[in-house]
Amino acid sequence: IVVLINGGSASASEIVAGALQDHSRAVIVGTQSFGKGSVQTVLPVSETAAVKLTTARYFTPDGRSIQAQGIVPDIVVEQSEVTPSEQQYYKESDLPGHLENPDGEVTLNNGPKSNEENKSDDLIRRDFQLYEAHTLLRGVTILSPKTSKSSATAE
Repeated sequence: IVVLINGGSASASEIVAGALQDHSRAVIVGTQSFGKGSVQTVLPVSETAAVKLTTARYFTPDGRSIQAQGIVPDIVVEQSEVTPSEQQYYKESDLPGHLENPDGEVTLNNGPKSNEENKSDDLIRRDFQLYEAHTLLRGVTILSPKTSKSSATAE
């Protein structure tokens, strides 16, 4: 699991991110969270006055206080604007007289993308922190050990 946080992540989202981090269940990516680690209750004293009382504080399972510090990500990724390069690269197959692949034509195109996939791609291109989190998740997926169907059914 990759969890993306930043200064807008507060309260319950910090508790979840901290718990996942403490239990090594996720990689936290982004920038330090807000640090909302307390619960206040407003108690009216009269029609024009009230007392604000802190009634609870948030801690991670390992006992780290979230108050005023927040969650520090495992991988710090600052938000930035990235512009794609317009540089064009040539491939062997673009050159006249190239040797053909003896195994046949290999294409990497998996067909047209749906509107949802296009929206996701557009969002990932515009949000650098999301792009980095997505890249990390893809890398973890690629490097994870694959289980074959035969070994999975034998258990």
